[in-house]
Amino acid sequence: MNAFQRRSHGPDGDAHDTPHDDESAPHSVPGLQRRLAEFADARDWGRFHTPKNLAAALSVEAGELVEIFQWLTPEESVRVMEGRESAARVEDEVADVLAYLLQFCEVLGIDATTALAAKIERNEKRFPVAENGDSMK
Repeated sequence: MNAFQRRSHGPDGDAHDTPHDDESAPHSVPGLQRRLAEFADARDWGRFHTPKNLAAALSVEAGELVEIFQWLTPEESVRVMEGRESAARVEDEVADVLAYLLQFCEVLGIDATTALAAKIERNEKRFPVAENGDSMK
C-alpha cells in the first residue's frame, strides 16, 4: 500500500485503513477499487495517484465523454447508444470516468456510495416536492 491508497477517515477525522466489504465480488465498488489498485500497484503507478493528479485525470476523461455529445442535437444524443461504434465510445469514456472517480475516492478514503446517499438526502430536503407535484417552481 502506498501513502495515497486505502485510507479512510472515520467520524473522529483520523485516518484508518479502509475495510473493504465483499471485495471478492468483482463488480462491487470495493472489488473494482481493489482491482484498480492492484493494476496500478503492479505497474508502480500508485506514486502518481495523488488526489491532484486523479482529479485532473477525472476532469480530462469527463471532457472526453462530453466531446462525444458536443455537436449532437438533443435528438441525436438520446440515440447515441443505438450505434455500435458510438455506444462503445460512450461506454469506454464512462468506464474511464468511473475508474478515476473510484481511484480518487480510494486515495482520499471516501466511500462513494455513502457520499452519494448523503447528497441525495440533502437534496431531498433542499428541494422538496411541492404538494401539487410541481417541484420546478
